[in-house]
Amino acid sequence: MVPPRGVFLIAWSGDLPIGCAGLKGLGRGEAEVKRVWVAPAARGHGLSRRLMDEIEARAVDLGIHRLMLDTNSTLAEAVALYRKTGWTRIDRFNDDPYPDMFFEKQLQMRRP
Repeated sequence: MVPPRGVFLIAWSGDLPIGCAGLKGLGRGEAEVKRVWVAPAARGHGLSRRLMDEIEARAVDLGIHRLMLDTNSTLAEAVALYRKTGWTRIDRFNDDPYPDMFFEKQLQMRRP
């Protein structure tokens, strides 16, 4: 989760971390979004959407055109965010036993 294949973002409130999101490059212009989290006290203010928007922007900057992620259906707010922001449900792409929902998003590359 470090350039040039990925990135790890941390949202801060003063000196306290209140959210994070990671981008794990897989090669071939693809990456997986990992560890999206917002502290309970910081929820409801759009931080998760801002983190996801920034992850997508950083992915485009790194030449990534396809993002994937997994989640659990009990995380209703996360599932709603992904659907609302253009993620498409796909078949399972890993063998992790916790997630039961899988999504992808095709990114539009910026024109020079």
